[in-house]
Amino acid sequence: MTTTTIHSSFLPHTDPDASLAFYRDVLGWEVRNDVRWDGNAWITVGPADQPDTAIVLHPPTASPGLTEDEQRTLRELVAKGSYFGVNLASDDLDTLFATLESNGAEVVQEPTDQPYGVRDCAFRDPAGNLLRIQQKG
Repeated sequence: MTTTTIHSSFLPHTDPDASLAFYRDVLGWEVRNDVRWDGNAWITVGPADQPDTAIVLHPPTASPGLTEDEQRTLRELVAKGSYFGVNLASDDLDTLFATLESNGAEVVQEPTDQPYGVRDCAFRDPAGNLLRIQQKG
């Protein structure tokens, strides 16, 4: 049987340089690709110790065929932070939370022991994407 893994996920950005600064300088991820073309940017980032896992930060309205109404709706959903999100995990949630908070990341939820057995916290990136981070094992 062939093993299937998630190689990359996509999150929208509204300001490529602000998103790049957040993922590289605040979260500490490496930049694997930064493609700027025709006024748009696709930036691939990921944890340095996990070369097979990445997030591609992309312009939400660059998909061909979107109507102006669809583009406006996407921009509104992204601005509200209700369009995309990702769940991450850390082997030291409290230290990571303190680092992100001290670097100015927007805190949505401080580390919390959830009633369903997970300890997690939540932040928003500069585009408004929700990043939930849970304690590993």
